[in-house]
Amino acid sequence: MSDELPPQDPGTRRDTAAEAVLNALPLPVLTIGGDEQILHCNHAAEAFFDYSARLMQRRRLRDIIPFASPIIALVAEVRRRRASVSEYRVELTQPRLGLERSVDVFATPLGDDGDAVVMMLQERTIADKMNRQLTHRGAARSMVALGAMLAHEIKNPLAGIRGAAQLLESTGAEEDRMLTRLICDESDRIVRIVERMELFGDERPADRGAVNVHGVLDQVKRSAQSGFARHIRFVETYDPSLPPVLGSRDQLIQVILNLVKNAAEAIGPDAVEGEITLSTAFRTGLRLQVPGSRERVSLPIEVAVRDNGPGISAELLQDLFDPFVTTKAQGSGLGLALVAKIVGDHGGIVECDPAPRRTTFRILLPMSSARDGRESAVDP
Repeated sequence: MSDELPPQDPGTRRDTAAEAVLNALPLPVLTIGGDEQILHCNHAAEAFFDYSARLMQRRRLRDIIPFASPIIALVAEVRRRRASVSEYRVELTQPRLGLERSVDVFATPLGDDGDAVVMMLQERTIADKMNRQLTHRGAARSMVALGAMLAHEIKNPLAGIRGAAQLLESTGAEEDRMLTRLICDESDRIVRIVERMELFGDERPADRGAVNVHGVLDQVKRSAQSGFARHIRFVETYDPSLPPVLGSRDQLIQVILNLVKNAAEAIGPDAVEGEITLSTAFRTGLRLQVPGSRERVSLPIEVAVRDNGPGISAELLQDLFDPFVTTKAQGSGLGLALVAKIVGDHGGIVECDPAPRRTTFRILLPMSSARDGRESAVDP
């Protein structure tokens, strides 16, 4: 008996190879028929739209993309012109998933196959995150030098001013004590701001290891519910199989606590149905180059804090992680800048996805592993 395989039809081999190439692409690709029927989709499209290929092929384009979306008009233009059309920074709303994404769209006719169109999407979020993260790190490095300078040049004179005010308060008239008290209070407030800025200058290496991020979230939740967020309902959406994070437990608690406190303040003290959602997920495919080297680090661990507050204005968004940017009357604007610094020191990314009633702060962090590639022991 011969061990040779029966000859395979060349057309079948080409189709199989083409499908393998499409499925290997990290970007969503759809083939759309003339009646808007989805003829084919690759694996990345299944993940992007959260539909299996079998379900996608039972739907039309407008079933997964809103009718008023510019993408619908773009596909129609490709058919009309019989030529490739591209459009950048298209806002794509996905009500079923509760998401709003910014994408670049590339569409082209599928040869002579009637009105069929091939469309590829590239999400802008990741590229924008990379660019903004470099800006956040630059701002944090500037704060290091500024914090050290202020600590030296301001705290010592302030101590003298406060001491003189206390002396005047003890010997002055009753009507002057209100003014001396004001001097002391304002001096203390400036010292607190300077001390927070000194945190940016702390370059001591933190003890880092394998950290169970769910333990961090649980501790922050308990702390918040016993204090500033006792009036807010917490929702937890965790991936139970999430591997440990490489980081400092204390610093990660500080980061998440900052984000949860901001979320509670955005909701407000009088909110009746205030809600904060804490979620984790494992994301593949995102790699970030380490500054100053050729090394690229994978960032598969996602931690998100979402609130149902009024949201963040578009004008504030670009500078949100810069020092002294705040919408709070009594805020110093250093909390999110410190978050950006700590996350950057961990080799990660922090980003804000603003939306009314769905503002989300998302952190992407590296996974911890032993030198031989096995998972490390985890801090609870």
